Amino acid sequence: MHTVMPDVLKQGAQEDKGEIARLQYFVGAIAVGDLVKSTLGPRGLDKILMPLNPEGARNHQHTVTNDGATILKSVWLDNPVSKILVDVSMQQDNKCGDGTTGVVVLAAEMLRNAEVLIENKIHPQIICDGFRMALEVAREALLNSCFSHDVESETFKQDMLKIARTTLSSKLLTHEKEHFSQLAVDAILRIKDTLNLDLIQIIKKTGATIKDSYLEEGFILEKRIGINQPKTLVDCKIMIANTPMDTDKVKIYGTKVSTDSFEAIQDLENEEKQKMKNKVESIIAHGCNVFINRQLIYNYPEQVFRENKVMTIEHSDFDGMERLASCLDAEIASTFEKNLNIKLGHCDKIEEIIIGEDKLIRFSGCKKNGACTIILRGASMHILEESERSLHDALAVLSETLKDNRVVLGAGCSEMLMSNAIDNLARTVEGKKSLAIEAYAKALRQIPTYILDNGGFDSSEIVSKIRAQHTKGNKYAGIDINKGDVGNIMELGIYESYNSKLSQLTSATEAVEMILRVDDIIKCAPRQRSNV
Repeated sequence: MHTVMPDVLKQGAQEDKGEIARLQYFVGAIAVGDLVKSTLGPRGLDKILMPLNPEGARNHQHTVTNDGATILKSVWLDNPVSKILVDVSMQQDNKCGDGTTGVVVLAAEMLRNAEVLIENKIHPQIICDGFRMALEVAREALLNSCFSHDVESETFKQDMLKIARTTLSSKLLTHEKEHFSQLAVDAILRIKDTLNLDLIQIIKKTGATIKDSYLEEGFILEKRIGINQPKTLVDCKIMIANTPMDTDKVKIYGTKVSTDSFEAIQDLENEEKQKMKNKVESIIAHGCNVFINRQLIYNYPEQVFRENKVMTIEHSDFDGMERLASCLDAEIASTFEKNLNIKLGHCDKIEEIIIGEDKLIRFSGCKKNGACTIILRGASMHILEESERSLHDALAVLSETLKDNRVVLGAGCSEMLMSNAIDNLARTVEGKKSLAIEAYAKALRQIPTYILDNGGFDSSEIVSKIRAQHTKGNKYAGIDINKGDVGNIMELGIYESYNSKLSQLTSATEAVEMILRVDDIIKCAPRQRSNV
């Protein structure tokens, strides 16, 4: 007698069970790993991302990048597991800035190896247990290999320069990495008390070359000072506001005003004008000599400000205002009654400067001294946007290093060190778990393999050499990408942040473990269109 299973899902819903569900997530994860693995390492290649709509393509809104997080968030993915790996990449980007490609490639390789084990009838829970044991050993090996110097020492500053060079080596800025690593370290050391990356503003201006980029102390606002006002001012007390300054016009919406004379219209306009003047005087009464508004400042209020020797700057963008308020230690005001204790910002000097062909305003000697601006120059906006992404990654990694000054070796050295420790564990574990542990070690070895493949070198030969060196006890062996051979990474000075490397390892393992536990994928029934 056959038992009929009741269909509990709504008509049109889909359910994939067991092998079919697993096949879906293996295919999705491996496809995402293969998509970004060619961008890994200092010889990684770039990808062009073109918009879906033809209008965007005509307007040249395409992106040229090799940043893993940028690629993955721009690509339309339908596979649910692919989206999990994209989320992991985005979290890595938010937390550490660097390692966005590495974390996805590592997770994809773990799943590729896990697929072979599942085909050999090894239960996913056993694989998860083996991966968890391998992770513990890998973390211990990474912790034992890290080293640190005092944050105030000159040696630590050299460590930061080496970390910045390593991060920038795989980016567009690799040929000018000496210049940009120094620039990034100088910028991050200015904000080391707060580590608020919002205090570092990046302004992109086309023209000149990438090497002409520089660090400008103070804050730069991409606006102009009001008409017939001094272009330089010292000892500035600044009010930052977001308020309408255009009520000198008659604005009575939806109302029809009937008058019996032009004098009545004049009285109405005078009343509006007086209301505006009262508002301006209440602003000036707070003791500011500079007024910066998010919205437009019309002619009459600007005239009143000018008569009272108050500099005005109008229509500043909201992001710029938020950052400026933070730099000047001010608050953004919208009402100006006398009894309100509005916090004014302070800086030593405001002046108008020219960068390229544009006039901008520089605020020097801000109350929060960390404020600085990086001016990026380059031949085209594509180059400038990729330079900004590269520099942001370097700044984020340096910020993470200042929070935790521990450093590990890069260039595949740490991966091979952890892989060697995991291989040693696999030889002591009995049962099927040892196969999962070996699979984890193999996934770690794929990172240096892809770095070498992208450089056009014989990865099998060089990775086996590095593996042999680590087995013999040479814990500094890694990839010398310039020679295409084994090198001493400590002497080459290829450093990475300990937190960034640890985050890659744990995030990838946790994502893989979650994916492996899935045995059923249910898709909701699509919403039916009403035929009205």
